[in-house]
Amino acid sequence: MIKTVQQALFSTGLQLPKWEPVENKATDYEVRKYGATKWVSTKVIGMELDPAISKGFMRLFNYIQGNNEKKVKIEMTAPVTCLVDPGAGPICETTFTTSFYIPEEHQADPVKPSDPDVFIEQRPELTVFVRVFGGFTNAQKAQEELIKLSQSLQRDGQQFEENVYYTAGYDSPFKLFNRKNEVWLIKKTGEDVKTEA
Repeated sequence: MIKTVQQALFSTGLQLPKWEPVENKATDYEVRKYGATKWVSTKVIGMELDPAISKGFMRLFNYIQGNNEKKVKIEMTAPVTCLVDPGAGPICETTFTTSFYIPEEHQADPVKPSDPDVFIEQRPELTVFVRVFGGFTNAQKAQEELIKLSQSLQRDGQQFEENVYYTAGYDSPFKLFNRKNEVWLIKKTGEDVKTEA
C-alpha cells in the first residue's frame, strides 16, 4: 500500500501505456498512436471538469486500493485521462469519463470492479494530437491549451474530432515542479473524413 500511495502522491515510477510517434513536422504538438488497451473508467455527469475529475479519480483510486472483486491492490499508472463529451447545448450536462491505464500484468485479465459506477474499458487503437504543457492545471487552463491545439491543427489542415477531447495528467497534486499535463484531440480516421466530405 505504501508504494501505491507514494506513486499516487509523487508520480514516480508509474507505468505508462505504450505509444508510437507519428511523423509530424509541427513543433507545437505531437501525434501519437496508442495501441488497443484496457483502462479502468468511471463516468460522471456534470457541468464542470475539475469536480468531475476529482470525483472520478477517487472512485478509481478506491478500485486500485482494493475495492474490486479480488480485494487486491493494483499499482497506480499514468496518465489519468478524462474524455470530455459535452452536451448538445450551452447549458447541457457534460459526460466526463475519467480513466486509469490498467498495468501490463493485468491487461489480459483485469480485476473486476466492485463499485457499479466503475467499469473496464477496452479502448481501441487511437491516434491523437497532443499538446503538452506544464504547471498546475484546471478546466480553464485545459480549455486554453485545447484552443491552441485546435488552431495549430486547423493551420496544418489536420482532421480531428471536434465534439470530444481528452485531458491527461501525469502528476499528483503534491508534485510542485516539472509537472506534465496534456490535452488530446482524436485524429479522424479515413472513414470519418470520407463521411463528412
